[in-house]
Amino acid sequence: MSIASGLHGRHLTRRLVQLYVGLTLYGVSSALLVRSGLGLEPWGVLHQGLAEKTGLTIGVVSIIVGAVVLLLWIPIRQRPGLGTVSNVFAIGLAMDGTLALVPDVHGLAGRIPLLAVGIVLNGVATGLYIAARFGPGPRDGLMTGLHRLTGRSIRLVRTAIEVAVVATGFLLGGSVGVGTVLYALAIGPLAQFFLRRFAVPEPDPVSTAVSTATPEGAILRR
Repeated sequence: MSIASGLHGRHLTRRLVQLYVGLTLYGVSSALLVRSGLGLEPWGVLHQGLAEKTGLTIGVVSIIVGAVVLLLWIPIRQRPGLGTVSNVFAIGLAMDGTLALVPDVHGLAGRIPLLAVGIVLNGVATGLYIAARFGPGPRDGLMTGLHRLTGRSIRLVRTAIEVAVVATGFLLGGSVGVGTVLYALAIGPLAQFFLRRFAVPEPDPVSTAVSTATPEGAILRR
């Protein structure tokens, strides 16, 4: 898949809207998890830990990490799509923008609903941008590339990467808590539910084969 891949055919406008709305909402949801203070998604733990150590905003760190992970695609021969490159920038920008607007929340009465909204919104966002079919995010592509190279299962590779990411982020000062566990349990079913709701009709059987072979398809089928 190239960056220009998929930029044609029916439903293009809808797919582009879904892509960028989904990526924006993903950044918003990640920011809400930060404000809840009850634990972040695995990569968010790493981003927050690095932000603590470097003094950069968590959104900027997300962009830098996404770019570094994308560079790791070169030796494993993964090819980015429009969604891949957009993922690197859009999520981090949306995250920093939301954090600038949403103040810190004190007390469980406010933090628990914020956590719940953040997790559900993340599922909505994931369904939107995956269904747009413009290529995997950098982190998902790394996972499926390693799966292809090592022959290990998607589940094993994903678990190994996320355990390493969470452990590293925690050691750097990232937030691990009940929210991290709830996110891990809920995001698969939520993403699959919303993926079905936002699915764009496939133009032809060839495109269907390409779509179901994407890293996101593999994640949701694991």
